[in-house]
Amino acid sequence: MSQFWIYFQIGLKHVLDIHAYDHVLFLIALTVPYTFKDWKRILLLVSVFTIGHTLALVLSVFGIISVKVDLVEFLIPITILITALYHLFTAGKNAKNDGVNLLFFVTLFFGIIHGLGFSNYFKTILGGSATSKLLPLGEFALGIEAAQLVVVFVVLVVSYIVQTVFRFSKRDWALVMSAFVVGVVIPMIIESPIWNR
Repeated sequence: MSQFWIYFQIGLKHVLDIHAYDHVLFLIALTVPYTFKDWKRILLLVSVFTIGHTLALVLSVFGIISVKVDLVEFLIPITILITALYHLFTAGKNAKNDGVNLLFFVTLFFGIIHGLGFSNYFKTILGGSATSKLLPLGEFALGIEAAQLVVVFVVLVVSYIVQTVFRFSKRDWALVMSAFVVGVVIPMIIESPIWNR
């Protein structure tokens, strides 16, 4: 098996792991107010998130940043909660009125936080110098991007079915899914190891 495929698969599994569904929850919260016609905006948001995730790994590999695991594991569900609450309170409003720069900056920042959550594990699976880790890191990032696009596509398909077959309005769909994500993520925050200090 080629090195590319190994790290690409690790990226795929990182997002699609059913035991670590925080990525999927974040992507649901991020994507829920959009439809297929917003594909360019969604692609940009997902790519900005991947860039943030990868940037965190690069900073970690080069020893520029190091964050306690408990803190990051607490912040990850907080980012999901913020995203879901934002879409819960803005459901039904035209997404084109969002501050694009702010939305992309926040998504980049949240990508960095999510990347920091994986940085310790990523450093342990790679040996060698920091510069020798850049190519595998890029291959891993491509796997993450591909997996995220799969999740987003599934969310958009389900959204389309719910809105056309079951006649949910776009606003109601965004409300229900955002509330669902909030309901799933609050126990993650409550059960965070950060409270056990």
